[in-house]
Amino acid sequence: MINYCRASYEDGTMKGTPKASAGNQGTIITVEDLFYNMPQRRQCLKSPTEEMQKICDVISKYAVHNSSVAFTLKKYGEPPILRTTGRGTRECNIADIYGTQIGRSLLPVELEDEVHKFKLTALVTNVDYSAKRGIMLLFINHRLVDSSALKAAVDNIYSTYLPKGMHPFTYISLEITPTHLDVNVHPTKHEVHFLYEDEIIDKIKRRIELKLLGSNTTRTFYKQLRLPGISNIDMEDNENEASLKNFDKERMDKDRVRTDSKEQKLDKFLLQKPIPNQEVNNSNSTSFTHIEDESFKINTARKSELLLTSIKQMQENVERRLNVMLRKILKDLVFVGIVNEAYALFQYDTKLYLCNTSKFCEELFYQRLIFEFQNLPHIQLETPLDIRELVRIALECEEAGWSPEDGDKMELAESACKILIEKAPIMREYFSLRINEEAQLEALPAILPQHYPCSTHLPMYILRLATEVDWESEVECFETFCRETAKFYALTSVLEIESLPQRHNWLIEHVLYPSFKRYLLPPNHLKQQLYELTNLSQLYKVFERC
Repeated sequence: MINYCRASYEDGTMKGTPKASAGNQGTIITVEDLFYNMPQRRQCLKSPTEEMQKICDVISKYAVHNSSVAFTLKKYGEPPILRTTGRGTRECNIADIYGTQIGRSLLPVELEDEVHKFKLTALVTNVDYSAKRGIMLLFINHRLVDSSALKAAVDNIYSTYLPKGMHPFTYISLEITPTHLDVNVHPTKHEVHFLYEDEIIDKIKRRIELKLLGSNTTRTFYKQLRLPGISNIDMEDNENEASLKNFDKERMDKDRVRTDSKEQKLDKFLLQKPIPNQEVNNSNSTSFTHIEDESFKINTARKSELLLTSIKQMQENVERRLNVMLRKILKDLVFVGIVNEAYALFQYDTKLYLCNTSKFCEELFYQRLIFEFQNLPHIQLETPLDIRELVRIALECEEAGWSPEDGDKMELAESACKILIEKAPIMREYFSLRINEEAQLEALPAILPQHYPCSTHLPMYILRLATEVDWESEVECFETFCRETAKFYALTSVLEIESLPQRHNWLIEHVLYPSFKRYLLPPNHLKQQLYELTNLSQLYKVFERC
């Protein structure tokens, strides 16, 4: 298991010690109160629009240099300003960010020099492209910098080919021995100098000149023509129409995947408010106080080594039943939306799927109980709940199927209570479900971060632990306990969904489905709970566009 930590820094020093935290693989950095103790520096900040343009400029340049990394830049509440998939090339990213005209004009330039110990990787536009505002991306040892000498040399090269006042687009990446680099030229560290600067720039200049000479066999010039008559207009209209059709044909790629499974939404990081206190009444007017988030206190468990052979066998069975294709679909799914309390939509590749969320949840919780055996944290209840009362409430429900022939409810509750008290050490040690000597429920297992079981079904869960779990056989005991617990955690309450729909939807999108992607090893039987609704090829046949 990967351990995650949360740490805070102020004025360059860490505040306290790092704390364990739930999280996805990666690093999240949040900056607050920028320059709070430097009022003069804070006053130098421009308007939000100007600052956003500067941020966009820097991110665009790093997105080109690091083409294997996916970048997404957005303002809160607005669509992405910039997005790269991380699967393209530098040429593709330049075309996407700076325009297809630049992308079509790029020439690769490479040079490796053993004498002065440097390596050059560059993309420069040919002599057909020119713009009033030149763009130069310069990275030295993978750091975005400026070099006035190198910029002047490049401009000098293109002045021979381009009209006066016009400039090229250039991307240059230099790898130089770090000891030859001097970054202390400017307070902002933007401007740099390096050893053998004149010699290195001269070699770069000659290599770019050689590349441009090889591409100077053809030139494109534009000339304005006057249309002499109607016939010419009709001809031009036909040509334009044909060119538009060809353009649309090239653009319509019915097999293109337009989503990224690694992309995250901002509302994932917006914490939901605690569930308000409420009461859930069953058909027999027996009340049961709803367990709030505020009454839950999650305590982490110390990691312990797994020694039981039965659990290892159960883990191997889960891995053996794995459907590889289903796992691949879950790993790269992109959540689309919620249909109802049981079903949701997600996209994989060019296909749209309808997924039975509750069935997938049940299998997920079952597997987490097995793979986190003896290492589960627990949810501490502020007010312990009486086991006898919970069983009595469960017997009042129609789902329990109680009849007078079964015996007195109080006697049945007492019998179930004795069983659970006797087996309490097993549940406490292996699954973090805690029942004290006074027959009170103190804690439940915390299977997933930010997920809490539905309190409406808690009485029936406690009853089924006493009646449906095989406490005699070790393997059957663990198997039936995990299955019953997984069913309980997968259940939802219609009343809770109606009272707090936003939190319910947030839980499904940002907790459950990401957990499917990360943890779930789907067995074959889950194929019956996944339905392919449509795909881009079928939609293209109907709408003739993507």
